[in-house]
Amino acid sequence: MMPRRQGSSRGGRRLPARQRLQGWMLAHLQAFFFSLGHFSRSPGNSLMTAAVIGISIALPAGLYTVIDNVRQLTGTWGLSNQVSVYLHAGLPVTDAQRLADELQDWPGILTVGLITPQQALAEYRKATGDTRVLDLLDENPLPTVLQITPVSTGSDSAGMERLRQRLAALPEVEIAQSDVQWARRLYAILAIIQRSILIIASILALAVLLIVGNTIRLAISQRRDEIEIGKLFGATNAFIRRPFLYSGLFYGLTGSLIAWLLISLGLLLLRAPVTELVSLYQGHFQLQGLGVWASLVLLLAGASLGLGGSWIAVHRYLRQLDRH
Repeated sequence: MMPRRQGSSRGGRRLPARQRLQGWMLAHLQAFFFSLGHFSRSPGNSLMTAAVIGISIALPAGLYTVIDNVRQLTGTWGLSNQVSVYLHAGLPVTDAQRLADELQDWPGILTVGLITPQQALAEYRKATGDTRVLDLLDENPLPTVLQITPVSTGSDSAGMERLRQRLAALPEVEIAQSDVQWARRLYAILAIIQRSILIIASILALAVLLIVGNTIRLAISQRRDEIEIGKLFGATNAFIRRPFLYSGLFYGLTGSLIAWLLISLGLLLLRAPVTELVSLYQGHFQLQGLGVWASLVLLLAGASLGLGGSWIAVHRYLRQLDRH
């Protein structure tokens, strides 16, 4: 049965504000427990509907969390605005040092660091700890490298590209590349993926609205007689709408909790292999799960979708009922 309607006046007199507030709160409490009881009377069907909602929410939210972790991972790699200049093999170190001194006087260049083949080989041995391959070689295959830091920031892509082209044109230079070029490409790819996730999230949000709306529509059809009798006795649309809105809220919140559990479980399963992969590159990174704010946003999104779907279903039914 529908929750009992609370009157706002007695004998045609308007109740005081305090009593009206108490009546409003009592009406909401009645609708809340009425909807909660109806939700718990068929836990199997309710959880199945909530699980479909949770999966629909978990897919875009989980993908977004993974992309956010990738952004944090790239941030730990110490990206800079340096230009790496690889000199021709066999170039004497004295000539490389002379070139480094000349480049230090170039306008637009802040610092120039020289890495000899011996230093690069020592860093490689220290980083990998595997020297079996290098021991088979007759000579050091690593070239002399100049690490150049320009005065301009990494956001000045045009200036960085002009400097790289000038360096690449030098006769002693084999290859000149900007260290942030690959990062910019990666960020561009991540931006495309993030935009795609937003599109998928919008489509799945529409699907959640349809799922909740259809579920509430079935609940309305089961209580059609009660609603029509209530209208005959003066029940307002807000009074009729209230318990169905709480039902949609329960579906949305339960679906959000299921989505949170699915995302947390997935990240937990991925944490160990991701940590092992990063350690192979001499990095330190731990996969981050949903934080407090992200969890609150997830719950709010599910609650909003549940309320929205139920409101649409009840509003359409009440509008048809008022026409008759």
